[in-house]
Amino acid sequence: MNELVILFILLTATLFFWAILVRLFQQKLLMKERLNEYIFNENSTDDKDKQIKKIVTLTSAKEKVRKQLKSTNKNERIQMMLQQAGVPLKPEEYVMFQWISIAFFAGFFYLLKNSIVILIFGVLFGFVLPKLIIKSKQKKRLRKFNDYLPEMISTAVNALRAGFSFFQALKNVMEESPSPVKEELEIVLKEMQYGTTVEEALNRLKDRMPSEDLDLMIQAIVIQRQVGGNLAMVLEKIVHTIRERISIQGQIRTLTAQGKMSGTVVALLPVGLAGILFLVNPSYMIVLFTNPIGLVLLCIGAISMVLGYFFISKITSIEV
Repeated sequence: MNELVILFILLTATLFFWAILVRLFQQKLLMKERLNEYIFNENSTDDKDKQIKKIVTLTSAKEKVRKQLKSTNKNERIQMMLQQAGVPLKPEEYVMFQWISIAFFAGFFYLLKNSIVILIFGVLFGFVLPKLIIKSKQKKRLRKFNDYLPEMISTAVNALRAGFSFFQALKNVMEESPSPVKEELEIVLKEMQYGTTVEEALNRLKDRMPSEDLDLMIQAIVIQRQVGGNLAMVLEKIVHTIRERISIQGQIRTLTAQGKMSGTVVALLPVGLAGILFLVNPSYMIVLFTNPIGLVLLCIGAISMVLGYFFISKITSIEV
């Protein structure tokens, strides 16, 4: 009887410890399977892992573009162009966007018409389009800045007459000004707070905003700080001069609008007509690109259009 009890106890203890060992062993197997599934199985990666991989790939591509731009000294020029346009992009991001535009429009134009000439036209269009967009934004931003510049100087004059310092006057103008004057003055104030001299901060503002009226104001401020005098009175005379120039420029823009429109139509009409004829009847237009006489005529026509547009733009542009 005692032997049966002892045997029963030993069997129970053996089964108990075996169950514990199996449990532990199963946990290790489950852990290995989950690790192997997480590491090696591509189908088990979730959306977050895919996003991380995309971000890493995009970052490496941007780094390659950044190194290439630094090696060719285009980084500063593109960065200044983007700052003047007020576009929150880095130079490498702009170049990548330009590559995407080239690939998209080249494929799109090639799908419209299976022709190498159309493909080349799509490549050129995709290359030029981002630059045209940036130039358009740059002109609009500069026009807004010039339109509000007299009000900005008048506010600064009132602040100086009220007893504010030049830094406090700029801060007061920044708080009351709309975009893009507010953003540009905020950059100037930050540079002055970080230890940059007033002359250097204003010269950088002139580089970001290539405005003749702003250049006149900055030169007056720099001369006043070197020589001395009543800055409020000098700025008040500059405001009067700028407003008179804006009024005269508006009259000139109105009188020369017809001439500028005529020059643009004359320059673009042959190009648009040639494009329409090429889409309607390619065999009729392809002779110009294959025959030597046609190539000579195309060169003569292109040179004539460029010269005509240049002369018309010179006639209609009047400096004030």
